[in-house]
Amino acid sequence: MKKLVLVSLKTFAFFVGWAICVSILPIPDTKSAAVWRFWAELIPLLSVIGFTIIFWLIDKRNIRLHLTGKPVYNIVLGCITGAIWLGVSVVILSLTGAIHIDGRNQISMLWLWLFSAFINSVMQEVLVRGYLYQMIKNNYNIVVAVLISTGLFTFAHGGAFEAGILPVLNVITMSLFVTAVLEYTESLVAPIVIHFLWNGVGAIILGGVSLAEDYPHLFNMIISGNSILSGGSCKIEGSIVVLFMNLILMFGFVMAKKKRDKNL
Repeated sequence: MKKLVLVSLKTFAFFVGWAICVSILPIPDTKSAAVWRFWAELIPLLSVIGFTIIFWLIDKRNIRLHLTGKPVYNIVLGCITGAIWLGVSVVILSLTGAIHIDGRNQISMLWLWLFSAFINSVMQEVLVRGYLYQMIKNNYNIVVAVLISTGLFTFAHGGAFEAGILPVLNVITMSLFVTAVLEYTESLVAPIVIHFLWNGVGAIILGGVSLAEDYPHLFNMIISGNSILSGGSCKIEGSIVVLFMNLILMFGFVMAKKKRDKNL
């Protein structure tokens, strides 16, 4: 009972403390939308890094955070996996006529928008699958850690609940898929790369993924047809094709980890 109370208090203090910190820290005033967005993403990242260091030190550095193991291997794996995840989804939806590209836009400081999306991906992964995940796993087991981290990730994407069951299932299975990658690689590098490719390429380049409203998109992706297939107002994130891709990739990494562990 004592352990349950302690873990619950740590989880609550970490997540709520981070949220309060983000809400009270001011975003520097700037006329540039790209620069404003950069600061809006950087402050939450610095906050979660700060809380991670504080709680890690409180735990006397006993929690292995698995942040940057095998960086080159995991960057390559993340790029390949992310390209398959987004690429296959877009190709299938294109071939079925659910999506098509209609024109492009000029984006000032595209590199900074992409970098901001990268910062956001790092922040989300460190928040959900960093200290909290490893602390819960260390005190209980992987099942409890997965359930709580997936719940937090889904809560952080609460807008999906307004769009229906399929977008919610996609958020949940996306979290499970990326957690499976974390467990297989024992590093946050590949999950961060995968997350960034989905947001950076899927949203800012292709215009098929929803980010904060001020993020621009290079191409205009037109969504049409049945919303179950196309994703409707949620764009491709609400598509059943993405749900199947999430499940396939999740099971693939789960089986790969089981096979590797069996051979050890």
